[in-house]
Amino acid sequence: MKTFEYLLDIRGRKGAGFLLLLDPDKLANENLGNIVKHAQNSGVDAFLVGSSLMTRDVFEKSLGEIKKHAKVPVIIFPGSLFQISGQADAILFLSVLASRNTDLIVGNHVHAAPLIRQHKLETIAMAYLLVESGKLTSAHFMSDSFPIPREKPEIAAAYAMAAEMFGMKLVYLEAGSGANESVPGEMVQKVARAVNIPVIVGGGIRNPEKARELAQAGASFIVTGNFFEHDGNSNRLREFAKAVHIKQPVTTVV
Repeated sequence: MKTFEYLLDIRGRKGAGFLLLLDPDKLANENLGNIVKHAQNSGVDAFLVGSSLMTRDVFEKSLGEIKKHAKVPVIIFPGSLFQISGQADAILFLSVLASRNTDLIVGNHVHAAPLIRQHKLETIAMAYLLVESGKLTSAHFMSDSFPIPREKPEIAAAYAMAAEMFGMKLVYLEAGSGANESVPGEMVQKVARAVNIPVIVGGGIRNPEKARELAQAGASFIVTGNFFEHDGNSNRLREFAKAVHIKQPVTTVV
């Protein structure tokens, strides 16, 4: 099964999927195996791997360590052209539609395409939309974007509709790692109703209640990452997974 088909299946069976973002720049390789195993046992549906800014040459090695222990798809969430590897199951071929830097809309993709094809990586075309979050995050700064105002969900919906018309398979509403506030539920609902493609929401989601609220608003996938990098928080992964999986399995009584 292709990775994108797997994601659609997760959404169909569970109502929404729970994705864990692993930043190789912030995690020690010797801990990755245990992190992956614990996350899978807790209900994580797939792993995203990437960073807005890599300060250490660890991407390839970290990705290999994650893939060695993962039983669910490992998907590259690239922050730059340097984050491409054949070790992953797929790569998010993301376009920062609201960026003022055309390289992040299409330019870098031209340079990346031959290498991605050489690695035979499955590509999942995705519109990446930065949303105002109460602070300037690394994602906002590195993407050279004017974040979509929180109180303007119609702007996000219009971008999402354009992405769908371009033929993109996903829309990602991103508040940014460490954001003060997550994407508003009203915006998620507006976007989800405007398009027929899955909506991913990430950034600033610090409790299961917020994760469930966003899933119930229409998010097909919830992404967390930075929150679980802090000591003790990894024990709450199962709570988040249960909150995100809003469709409960049907139990047949014999």
